[in-house]
Amino acid sequence: MHIEEIVNWIERAFGDEPPLGDAAGTEDAQRLLQGQEYQEYLQDLINRQIIRDYLTNAVLLGVISEGGLPAFAPQIASEEGRAALALHMLMSSVEEAPDLPLANGEVQVLEPLQPDSEPLQSKKGDRSHIKLVPN
Repeated sequence: MHIEEIVNWIERAFGDEPPLGDAAGTEDAQRLLQGQEYQEYLQDLINRQIIRDYLTNAVLLGVISEGGLPAFAPQIASEEGRAALALHMLMSSVEEAPDLPLANGEVQVLEPLQPDSEPLQSKKGDRSHIKLVPN
């Protein structure tokens, strides 16, 4: 499979690009660009680029086969699925592509973490989650 064919398959799996909206004048354009909808639009474009690059590299490096791409189709077809998958891809190397969590038809919705109400020092010095890395 050629790179162009891989990228085209991924693009088709995304589905339609979300509409940006119409801006008749300068004030409308500024309001549009500063709005939440535009920020969500930009984030979705970024997620699409992350997924496109990651999966293309994974196929070219032979980490996943071109026949393995359809397993990602349900997840990359929705905005929520793309957000979750792009986050996992950012946090893992291309060699870990076979280990990516696939939603199997159900989109795993991301939820923001709540800040811990207690400072780290008040937890009686428990730092078991900290690992020292030697130089």
